[in-house]
Amino acid sequence: MRISEIKELLCAEILCGEEQVNSEVQYGFGSDLMSDVLAYVKGKTVLLTGLTNNQVIRTAEMAELSAIIFVRGKKPEHELVKLAMENNIILMLTNDTMYTASGKLYSKGLLGVQIDC
Repeated sequence: MRISEIKELLCAEILCGEEQVNSEVQYGFGSDLMSDVLAYVKGKTVLLTGLTNNQVIRTAEMAELSAIIFVRGKKPEHELVKLAMENNIILMLTNDTMYTASGKLYSKGLLGVQIDC
C-alpha cells in the first residue's frame, strides 16, 4: 500500500516525508511497546503508536520501518520530527484510535506482521 493511500484512508497529516508519499509499505503493526516492535517487525512496515518520544524514532531506525503514524491525535515535539527527518522516516498523524486505524488499513488490504505461535 502506498503512503498516499494510507494518508487518505486515515485522513492523516504528514508531518515529514511528504516527498515519499509514493513509497510502498507491505505490513502494518500497532504497538506502544517498542520492545514488541524490535522483536517482531523488520522493514517495509508502518507503525501505529500513541507514543511520541525519541525511543519511537530510534526503534523505527533499528527495525528499518518506513513510516510511523501517531494515533489519537498525538502530536510529537519539533525535535522528534527533526530526528525523523534526519533518519528518513515518514511521520503521520491521525485522530483515529489505534484500533480504528488498524481496522481501516487491514480492510483495504494492508497485512499485519505475522507472529509465529
